[in-house]
Amino acid sequence: MLRGWIAGRMKKIRVSASFMTGAVALVFLIIGYQTALFLHKSAMLKILGNRDRPDTVYVIDPEMARAVLAEARPDSAAAFRSVPGLPEKPAAADDRLYVRKDSEHHPAVAEIRSSIPSRNVESFRFDPNTVTVNDLMRLGFSEKQALSIDNYRKKGGRFRRKGDFARSYVVADSVYDRLEPYIDIPLIDINLADSAAFDDLPGIGGYFAARMVDYRCRLGGSYSFKEQLMDIWRFDRERFDGLSDLITVTPEHVRPYRLWTLPEDSLRLHPYIGSWAVAHGIVLFRENNPASEWTVGSLSEAGILKPEMAEKLAGCVIEPPPAAVQGQEP
Repeated sequence: MLRGWIAGRMKKIRVSASFMTGAVALVFLIIGYQTALFLHKSAMLKILGNRDRPDTVYVIDPEMARAVLAEARPDSAAAFRSVPGLPEKPAAADDRLYVRKDSEHHPAVAEIRSSIPSRNVESFRFDPNTVTVNDLMRLGFSEKQALSIDNYRKKGGRFRRKGDFARSYVVADSVYDRLEPYIDIPLIDINLADSAAFDDLPGIGGYFAARMVDYRCRLGGSYSFKEQLMDIWRFDRERFDGLSDLITVTPEHVRPYRLWTLPEDSLRLHPYIGSWAVAHGIVLFRENNPASEWTVGSLSEAGILKPEMAEKLAGCVIEPPPAAVQGQEP
């Protein structure tokens, strides 16, 4: 009885070993099939990449073509029309003619090329932070690559500089080299940005974003030049250099500071004025001097503004005195 039990167990073991051998063989068969598909596709791409005889594209100026043909043959108009593939009137907007001459290719190359549908690739200006998936595909990305870029943005990713787009793993170096002149990432106008836009800048968190908005209000509603950010406490040169190429001050969005019309309690809030005493001195200067002498330099010469503050205020965009005041008698 014991011998029969042992024989039964050995039979089961043999069946199990046969099954495992078959399973391993099936796995290797699948791997081999996938490898063959990969090698086949690679070979096709290699044939496409190494075309045996490139086509020729002629870019022809119509007037030059007519002049050359006129010297060779007297009936230039007829000769012009007789050139294969050359239309009588140009259709291109730039008034040039594009004539493509297809070369004869090896039958295998022609067969593979015809089996893979061609896709038109365009180059146009785009912002990688807002461009649509469809437009990314027009730029030459596959649907999978375009969706990968879109998913990166949906997760909070942002391309602050052109180089950020180049570092994306789906953007090949050759593709970036072609698209780099067309990448258009708008600069942030620090007179239009809110705290969220400031917070998105490198090296700027919630604290500095709030301070940047607050300091803009203290300056009278706008920055006159972006270096004024370094007036903010602890906003040093290193922090400024890390984002200076991402921001701008657009002249049409600068509000001229109303130095010559604001009341005393408003003047004192400006960081380059900063006290009731200085603000009161400016008001007294306006009341006791003709408008022709209303300059920041005059305020400094009168001892109302300290030289360093006068220099900073002189760099600001200041609203000129009202016409009615300018015409008053001394």
